[in-house]
Amino acid sequence: MSRTTSFKLVLLGESAVGKSSLVLRFVRNEFSDFRESTIGAAFLTQTVELNETTSIKFEIWDTAGQERYKSLAPIYFRNSNAAVIVYDITQPPDTSFEKAKSWVKELQRQADPSIVIMLVGNKLDMESSRKTPRELGERFAEEEGLLFTEASAKSGDGVEELFMEIAKKLPLAPPPQRTLAKGVKVQGKAEETPSACNC
Repeated sequence: MSRTTSFKLVLLGESAVGKSSLVLRFVRNEFSDFRESTIGAAFLTQTVELNETTSIKFEIWDTAGQERYKSLAPIYFRNSNAAVIVYDITQPPDTSFEKAKSWVKELQRQADPSIVIMLVGNKLDMESSRKTPRELGERFAEEEGLLFTEASAKSGDGVEELFMEIAKKLPLAPPPQRTLAKGVKVQGKAEETPSACNC
């Protein structure tokens, strides 16, 4: 029987780049050309089998891309184990791709240093309308130490693979943390400090 470990994942990016569509394709294998903008954030879960003994349960927060919700984003990404930052390859680089880069900087500044970040160029099914070259995304991801891929929520191309790639990078056995009497966090199997209290 496989062991399931839960991880929090947040989606970030400009409005209308296809964040919700990517998640719905991954979770329900559905796609709709007419999706209303996310208000605040939507929550979905999906479990994937990493191998015969391990399953990963993604707790996915799909955040709204509109500017008025930007201040809420840190609430969702501060304790996240992974982040998917989405841009639209059919837009010029100075639009959603530039915004994606600023989200990466924001995560590097405020999120947990161990967070796994995947940069995704969406709308690969519209290759003929591409305005942001793949090389731009690849180069930026390499410079910043990110995972990178391109995908299509509409056709499903690359969607499951991108989440599987994230799953493979997640720390499956984080060392347990204990807080001793003086508030010192100890990782791993440190010796217990004797205590008269059995509470």
